[in-house]
Amino acid sequence: MNFRERMGFVTEKSIFKMKDHFVWCGTMTRGEDGLYYLYFSFWPKTDEFDIGWCIHSKIGYAVSDNPYGGFVYGGVALEGESGWDRDSVHNPAVIKYQGKYYMYHMGNYGNGEFWNHRNHQRIGCAVADKPQGSWKHCDKPVLDISPEGFDSLMTSNPSVILGGDGRFYMIYKGVRDNGNYPLGGAVVCGIAVADHPQGPFEKYGKPIMVNPEEDWSVEDAYIWYENGRFYSLAKDFQGFFTKAGKCQVALFTSPDGFDWKPDEVPLAFVRELPWADGRIQPLKRMERPHLYIEEGKPKVLLCACIAEGMDRIEDSFTVQIPLK
Repeated sequence: MNFRERMGFVTEKSIFKMKDHFVWCGTMTRGEDGLYYLYFSFWPKTDEFDIGWCIHSKIGYAVSDNPYGGFVYGGVALEGESGWDRDSVHNPAVIKYQGKYYMYHMGNYGNGEFWNHRNHQRIGCAVADKPQGSWKHCDKPVLDISPEGFDSLMTSNPSVILGGDGRFYMIYKGVRDNGNYPLGGAVVCGIAVADHPQGPFEKYGKPIMVNPEEDWSVEDAYIWYENGRFYSLAKDFQGFFTKAGKCQVALFTSPDGFDWKPDEVPLAFVRELPWADGRIQPLKRMERPHLYIEEGKPKVLLCACIAEGMDRIEDSFTVQIPLK
């Protein structure tokens, strides 16, 4: 698959941002009212960008009658409660199943120091009857760490899809507790499978998409099922899979959801926005790829972006890119 050839052009309405908050992690669903609901992580610009997400993030939502843009802020969808996710909720990924909405997300707690919060990340699943909420928290993680596993330090970055066999496949980020604090060990992705959106999820025993040359392999993986195969978009930290430089987005494929390989065209896209007026805008970051899928076909690519040319990150946005 040549994913880049599927991408269309953006306009000003394709961008969603907030004045006083950083915005990241877009994901989308459609309600029974025919409107489109964009969920995103956000945190105050008074925090540093690369720290605040881990300590003060909430999940908000915005609404539009068009999946390609024009979203208007609707409010807070989810924020931390007492317990395992009390301080930060982040990385939303929403699916709809049998009339209910399921929001997978990262949650954490900590002492106010970045690495303490980072290493307390776990994956939760909130549930709602309507896309505007209210969302019911889970009182414990839906996917916790495994003490002896490749994810023994933390779990994060969830993405879930209904496979062709009727089971739910979660792709997620895991970091091993190797005693090297605070960083931990290898950063990789894993697979877990369940018969119901709320689990219980059974983990596949080994990591996937592993870079044999570097500990930091991939993160921010999004999974979908199309034409009888699984696909995934993921940030390739070292450029091992794309051969196109660090932190580009790679395309992977799998016949069964467990055995993953780079696709024939492994570079999904480059860090730039193609505008309808002919401009090509280079980006400093273009991450957290998600798809909005309608009737089994990807319709929108959502990415979290930072414009090129900033020494200090002062702004961020999500973008909705039409797919052909």
